[in-house]
Amino acid sequence: MHIRKNIKSISLWAVAAGVILLNSCTKKEDAFINRKVSFNTDWSFHLNDSIIDKDTIGTSTKWRTLDVPHDWSIEGKFDEKSPAGYGGGALNGGLGWYKKSFKVAAEDSTKVTSITFDGVYRNSEVWINGHYLGKRPNGYIGFQYDMSPYLNYGDKNNEIIVKVDNSKQPNSRWYSGSGIFRNVWIETTDKLHVAQWGTYVTTPKVTAEKASVNFETTIQNQYAAEKKATITTTIFKEDTKVTSVTQNITIGANANQTLKQSAEVETPILWSVEKPELYTAVTEISLDDKIIDQYKTNFGIRDFKFDLNKGFILNGKQVKIKGVCLHHDLGPLGSAINTRAIERQLEIMKEMGVNGIRTSHNPPAPELLDLCDKMGFIVMDEAFDMWKQTKTKYDYGNDWDKWHKKDLIDQLLRDRNHPSIFVWSIGNEIPEQWNEKGVEIAKELAAITRQYDKTRPLTAAMNPPVNMNIDAVTLQFEKKDVSINPLAGSGVLDLIGYNYAHQTYEHHLKNFPNTPFIATETTSGLQTRGYYDAVSDTIKKWPVSWDKKFDGGNPGNTVSAYDQVQTPWGSTHEATWKVIKKHDFLSGMYIWTGFDYIGEPTPYEWPSISSYFGIADLAGFPKDVYYMYQSEWTDKTVLHIFPHWNWKAGQTVDVWAYYNKADEVELFVNGKSVGKRSKKGDDLHVMWRIPFEAGTLKAVSRKDGKVVLEKEIKTAGNPSQLKLTADRSTIKADKNDLSFITVDILDDKGTLAPNANNEINFSLKGNGKIVGVCSGDPVSHESYKGNKHTALAGKCLVIVQSGDQSGRLELTAKANGLKQSTIVITTE
Repeated sequence: MHIRKNIKSISLWAVAAGVILLNSCTKKEDAFINRKVSFNTDWSFHLNDSIIDKDTIGTSTKWRTLDVPHDWSIEGKFDEKSPAGYGGGALNGGLGWYKKSFKVAAEDSTKVTSITFDGVYRNSEVWINGHYLGKRPNGYIGFQYDMSPYLNYGDKNNEIIVKVDNSKQPNSRWYSGSGIFRNVWIETTDKLHVAQWGTYVTTPKVTAEKASVNFETTIQNQYAAEKKATITTTIFKEDTKVTSVTQNITIGANANQTLKQSAEVETPILWSVEKPELYTAVTEISLDDKIIDQYKTNFGIRDFKFDLNKGFILNGKQVKIKGVCLHHDLGPLGSAINTRAIERQLEIMKEMGVNGIRTSHNPPAPELLDLCDKMGFIVMDEAFDMWKQTKTKYDYGNDWDKWHKKDLIDQLLRDRNHPSIFVWSIGNEIPEQWNEKGVEIAKELAAITRQYDKTRPLTAAMNPPVNMNIDAVTLQFEKKDVSINPLAGSGVLDLIGYNYAHQTYEHHLKNFPNTPFIATETTSGLQTRGYYDAVSDTIKKWPVSWDKKFDGGNPGNTVSAYDQVQTPWGSTHEATWKVIKKHDFLSGMYIWTGFDYIGEPTPYEWPSISSYFGIADLAGFPKDVYYMYQSEWTDKTVLHIFPHWNWKAGQTVDVWAYYNKADEVELFVNGKSVGKRSKKGDDLHVMWRIPFEAGTLKAVSRKDGKVVLEKEIKTAGNPSQLKLTADRSTIKADKNDLSFITVDILDDKGTLAPNANNEINFSLKGNGKIVGVCSGDPVSHESYKGNKHTALAGKCLVIVQSGDQSGRLELTAKANGLKQSTIVITTE
């Protein structure tokens, strides 16, 4: 494929021509030709002024050049009167236009040239050279258009125009972002080729000795004549050929045909959470002994089931799902997708012990699923946040009748080969779950899902499956006065999905004696990183009710970082996990949420503009409860004490410790013991209530009298310096890669100043740019796209993106009254 923009030319098909004459080879790189190339760079963008532009563009329209993925909303100012509301992050939508000019080589005129968008939020419409290609309301699902009939070839220009209409607000309960916020690709194929998302790989029988692998491949013939072709599917493990299967077909003119093939893999290396081993299937189409098309499918070999009594079983081993829910935004980057940013989020969660991800509440970016395949996560792939009945005035419910079937099928076709996906969710907290209309819709969605994939169970996230007064749960069960949610009781679902209602979990087998359990969404604990209430052992339910305005809370819209504040529908972090860990039949949980996200600032409203739910904050800095999970979910030796040690003299302070692999923890203040503590029963932390005394707080954990770990927190003096620490000091010079740099405000002895909130200014030298700044403060209205930001609890984050040249990036951080700091990032 040749595609030229201005004078540049990308010549993948020419490269392929020297390869496709080869026979199938024993190494993957010898055989595989990529059919698609990135189409992300050098777009022109215009955001309409609704008064002047009147939703049109013309010769006087002012454009700016940018690369996609792009989210224009994150570039705006936080607006109390935004029609998106505080739930949508108080950032405006609007109507935007993108256009791009390019050339296509003359020799490609006999091929099929398509454009693929991985996601455009929302209501996208696309034109090529003035020809209308189509519309897609759903912002989260990918789509493809064949541009071939309308292209100019050779030296003539082509122009593609994309209209994105996110002006009708509100249409989301959380921050959506706006624009071409996922990747764009140009794909060029022979007229006889594997269709988009045209392979389906299953492993129906898996043992330690052998695995059967079945392939269903959809071949598309766009020639005006019948074709006789040879289809060869080869399995590779890394770069080594494992086995292959070949079959001849005759396919009619302008027709599609699905081909079924089977193979066996001896002594398969199984995909697991600990070792997510991947195989690759390369499908080749040959005409007259010449390879004309190649299509790569990554897959994994694993055996699993959800057992009514034993929970989730993977490759014969019981595995407790320890998952989190993730929204699609990437904090200060907004909704513009970046692979490294997703990878960092997953790394932070993996370090905590997370092994599961729920894609709440929409089809995720393909890059997330690719990373989950490679890193070992148990994914619940969710389709919808609403069905026909809307949750906000202009949301997807308005598009349901026309689009839900197409969108669901496309999600299934796109995602079904990912070994990380173990559950399909057909909806989250759907209003229709409480009536027979909802059961009818669920039956339709279940039938569609099972038509395209029978290998995974499906569920729905119900709130809750058992309709009861959970404050009187024990009494009601004794009276057997339990009302089953109509959707839960319909028999449609393979798993009963619980949103909250942890008090009912232990009674699951009584209520649903034939259907396994999964906690689709749990907890909803609330914290502000680095802020602590004076008394930590009282539980607060904020807000009082989900449907009532919250008039209480703390000054500055803060929430205590002790695990003591929950929503009325949820629980503390410890409470739900104590139940889940106790019973084998409780297969696992997905906590709301892994990270804070933009929008939905429960329990508060404006001026809060981002959530408090995350185990890590919006910048990715862990809150204290992160270490409770790490002590429970990993083999790491953990001792984490908090809060900080900067208080008023004599002030009473509650000190908590999360720990494991020890019998006790002893706490010292300036070398003097203030007592030993041990967890009793199902305790997950220990606590001391002591008067503050400036100096050193030290904790020592012991096992059988021997020291396991020691941790210290020191009283910080006045802030005096900045410290910069990069997650990676060397990144790729590809205009995409990122370095996440943590800024710590320290005293003159190098101790973190936990109350410092200095404004920090950033400057960058070299071929790169600052693309995000953030402190994790849910009340901050500073732009995430600026060159300055105010720290929260002594910390701030700055994100640097590489350019396209190797060299040095030199980032400098300055703040009034503090010693500046500089760090060097190498790009190569």
